[in-house]
Amino acid sequence: MAHAHNHTSQYPELNYGTGAKWIKNLTQNRLSTFVGGHFQDVNLSSVLFTHRADGPDFVDLQVWSAPGLTKPLFKEAMQQTFKPAKKGDSFGPSWTNHWWKVNITIPTYWQQYERVQLEFDPGCEAMIFTTDGLPLQGITGGYGGDRRVEHIIPAEAVKRGTYQVVIESSCNGMFGVPWNGDTIAPPDMNRYFELASADLVVPNQDAWHLMWDFNALREIVDTLPGNTSLQNKALTTANAIMNAFKSGDQENIKQMRGIAEEVFGKGWQDKGADIYKEGPEKAQVVGMSYCHIDTAWLWPYHVTQQKTARSWSTQIDLMERYPEHRFACSQAQQFKWLEQQYPPLFKRVQEKVASGQFHLIGGSWVENDGNMPSGEALVRQFLYGQRYFESRFGKRCETAWLPDSFGLTAAYPQLIRDAGMKYFFTQKLSWNNRNVFPHSTFNWVGIDGSQVLCHMTPVDTYTAQATVGEVNKGVTNHKNLESNDTALLVFGNGDGGGGALPKMLENLRRIRAVTNTHRELPAVSMGSTVEQFFDDIEKDSKEGKTLPVWRGELYLEFHRGTYTSHGSIKKGNRKCEILLRDVERISTLATLFKPESSSYAYPKATIDNSWEKVLLNQFHDVLPGSAIGMVYEDAEKLYSEVRKDCHTLLEEAFGVLLSGSLPMLTDGPIPSQSTNILAVNTTSFPRQDIIKVPVSGSGQNLLSQLVHKSVDGKYGYALMQTQGDEMIAQPMGMFAHCMPVSVYTNGSDHFVLRNASVQLTISKGRISSLYDVKLGRELLPKGSTGGLVIFEDRPNYWDAWDVEIHHLETATPLEFSGVRVIAEGPLRASVQTQVKYGKSTIDVTISLDAITATLKDNSRSLFTFDAQVDWHERHKFLKFELPLDINNTVATYESQFGFVQRPTHKNTSLDAAKFEVCGHKYADLSEYGYGVAFLSESKYGFACEGNVLRISLLRAATAPDAEQDQGKHEFSWAVMPHVGSFLESDVPMAAYIFNSPLHLRIVPKGAGVYQPLASRAPFWLDGSSNVFLETIKRGEDDDFGPNGTTKTVVLRLYEAFGGHGRVELRIAPHLHVINAYTTNLLEDRKSELALVPDAQSHTALKLDFRGFEVKTVKLVLATGRSADSTRPAKRDSWVTIDEERETHM
Repeated sequence: MAHAHNHTSQYPELNYGTGAKWIKNLTQNRLSTFVGGHFQDVNLSSVLFTHRADGPDFVDLQVWSAPGLTKPLFKEAMQQTFKPAKKGDSFGPSWTNHWWKVNITIPTYWQQYERVQLEFDPGCEAMIFTTDGLPLQGITGGYGGDRRVEHIIPAEAVKRGTYQVVIESSCNGMFGVPWNGDTIAPPDMNRYFELASADLVVPNQDAWHLMWDFNALREIVDTLPGNTSLQNKALTTANAIMNAFKSGDQENIKQMRGIAEEVFGKGWQDKGADIYKEGPEKAQVVGMSYCHIDTAWLWPYHVTQQKTARSWSTQIDLMERYPEHRFACSQAQQFKWLEQQYPPLFKRVQEKVASGQFHLIGGSWVENDGNMPSGEALVRQFLYGQRYFESRFGKRCETAWLPDSFGLTAAYPQLIRDAGMKYFFTQKLSWNNRNVFPHSTFNWVGIDGSQVLCHMTPVDTYTAQATVGEVNKGVTNHKNLESNDTALLVFGNGDGGGGALPKMLENLRRIRAVTNTHRELPAVSMGSTVEQFFDDIEKDSKEGKTLPVWRGELYLEFHRGTYTSHGSIKKGNRKCEILLRDVERISTLATLFKPESSSYAYPKATIDNSWEKVLLNQFHDVLPGSAIGMVYEDAEKLYSEVRKDCHTLLEEAFGVLLSGSLPMLTDGPIPSQSTNILAVNTTSFPRQDIIKVPVSGSGQNLLSQLVHKSVDGKYGYALMQTQGDEMIAQPMGMFAHCMPVSVYTNGSDHFVLRNASVQLTISKGRISSLYDVKLGRELLPKGSTGGLVIFEDRPNYWDAWDVEIHHLETATPLEFSGVRVIAEGPLRASVQTQVKYGKSTIDVTISLDAITATLKDNSRSLFTFDAQVDWHERHKFLKFELPLDINNTVATYESQFGFVQRPTHKNTSLDAAKFEVCGHKYADLSEYGYGVAFLSESKYGFACEGNVLRISLLRAATAPDAEQDQGKHEFSWAVMPHVGSFLESDVPMAAYIFNSPLHLRIVPKGAGVYQPLASRAPFWLDGSSNVFLETIKRGEDDDFGPNGTTKTVVLRLYEAFGGHGRVELRIAPHLHVINAYTTNLLEDRKSELALVPDAQSHTALKLDFRGFEVKTVKLVLATGRSADSTRPAKRDSWVTIDEERETHM
């Protein structure tokens, strides 16, 4: 039975319309026309400002241009004579600095407006100061996405009608001054900039907020799939706003903002920062503002000092308006610059750190390269960084932070943990050009088994713009949501600095407002710390138990050329690291053995200053060789200063320890009246060395201590030896186990170097044989040759950074020629060869000595290659290679405090990607029973392709430094055959010694020399040979005065082969040690060690090591009595040559 509804329907019976069906993609495309672009005169952009005024009636300008490339600070600049200037003036050239006095007059009727601003656009970077020198904010001129040219005039100044500021503008953009617009191009040294704007403006605040509303809606539309209700709602809302735009007056704008609330929620903006208190209790994406400032890159160090002040003052300014804003900041060096050059701003930073808005992260001196610094240098990055933060802010960092370093050594987890941190943030592996790294949040386990909780943000950047797409990517690109579903959004303009902009903070508020009522986007939170983010992960993952594990290095499949670019910087780094190690060791001993009458004091301040310079040059765009030429002028100067200061400190310490001795320069004149040569061994290994001594002039006095001369008679050769705990070596004649060397040549392209251990043959300019004489084993495959080889080197884009795998397809073998014998033995045989290629000349001296690489039983001799290169190639890559009759799936490369093994094959894409890798002092290819290593004293690039072992020597990129590596170079490497596999070999010891030349001294005739050392080290190891003593220094908190009341000695040891070890650290009896502790890297006590006397009155400490463990020991010495009270009596000279030894000279 039919029946009727009781209600009256409003649905029409007839319909003659077309309906509301839209063409969605056209509507979506329409959104791009509402702000800027072709219609900017009639769209929303046309109403962003209510008033604009310029000229001297409103903005009066005076300028002073600093001379040349000087960078005067505020006080100096204010003492200069300023001259009138105006909008439209041009100033330059590149890198110059210009100071402006700005006097502003504000119309009375502008008091009615919410905000009045100065718009100052010099087209470059600038900083605004108060008239008494407080930096207020940075300026980024131009029209890029990092543009910030507005300065809010305080309300009291608007009411007063006058306002004054001082502005320093610097003639460089955020990314320097690339000459052709390409970011990595060398700088244009003659760029001029125009003052495009110096205007007084009234922004239409409602219009700006509407623009941010609209942009957020558009980002939602562009980010979410088209079948989601939120995406469609955002599109219809944005379209409705465009349709509603009429006059652009205040009522019309308020109407449009009301439409936007259909997505953001009614009254959302009135909640301000409290918007984050609503919605989901836990946000999947945590926002953290950050400003990555490359300490040098496309600009020199002094520009970074300005960038730091600009960026950080800007962030402090934003904190006043956005209470949720938290800013994370790393690199103690930048804080120190700020403290020195901008004290008022530094005080504000301290206040914001104390209030919890400015967060200290990283714990290191700079964001350093993660591959090439030595293990001890990485320790010092943390030691100097953490101590600085603690001394200035009362706290240490808890999270290590290296977002932009080009790969990360597997030594890091242990060092991070021992520096007081357990969390680590990075993301550079998102740049891999072959494989996608499989995890976002994981336990990173190092070579020793230590782990850190690591987050590699799935947003894939440390310079996020806080867009909807980036927030969404924090979840959609997360690699292991099953074990953790949170992501860190690290946002803010970076590399060149700048940091967060207001539009970013505004956008995040809008994103949070949307997610408070919608679920299609992940929620974002603000106001917490990086540590809170990691704490939550640690808790949710049951202390990491439910997270994936990555063991070993974080190898970046990109930027592989940085192991070789700018060879002089690599050499400066290695040499200065070792020089500082020697200075600390010798200076420490000088304080322990000095006579009571001596005023010598440990030179802590100079050592610290030198370390800080070396650590600064380890920044991840300096040491890798990827900065502009100006940076390397600065870096070379710093290395020169370190070398000069260190040599001075060594002389001062030797003046205490070896009173009356003088330095002997192997390339300079010998002091007259010299009678004896001495050598100081600063390693903890017994060793033999052949030294080369100039014998012209006064050098004739030393002939009795030499075994033979060079062919030209200018040099002589002496054999030096230290055994056990001896530190001092004296010349000795050849003895029974020496293996006299010989050389044969046909005078052109064929020669043989040979001793009873090994033999090298070069035929027709190529190495045709490497032969173990004792075993009768040929080490090169039949028919193959080795030697220098050059490759075409044309990366796909990143010139100084990259070497691509296709370069291996372009090898050109080079031939040694012009062979001549320069030393014939019996101690050393050497031949000098030359290679000419293109515009370059490569002179290589190849030597073989009558001694073995180390004093280990069955050790073999080294073949040393000393190169002098005059390099004038472009986009060429010079290497040395040997094909070896050795088969293994892995090769071994030294890394910090240990080694890493990498594939020699291409089984997987992960294997194939490692065609160029980083190593330190050695690279080794071994099989059961035998191996061959390359030793390096300044090179870091290696490869092993199948059975072909290579060391990378020189590159020749042209961007960002057009003259990279051009000119003269001196460097050495060695080929070291060895019996046994790598783990059975003496390669690590030999490489250590190869990098640690003896300190040669001359004792003048008649000098009364005091004997404080008794020729022996006060600390030495007995037990496992796989434990190395790396560092001897004074404790950081000692009293370093001549009569200091606190005296400690810090020793750093490590296990070098990857296995367990046990040693006894023995201490000389005259050192009165009252306590001994293990400490962390920051020298905080961990546990007390038992001091056990032995039968020889030495004190011993028993130490156990796991594989690759780094251990720091602190010895507390008594200061109540003189350490030299048990010292041997003085004698006329402690330098004696045994009669037996003299008969062999």
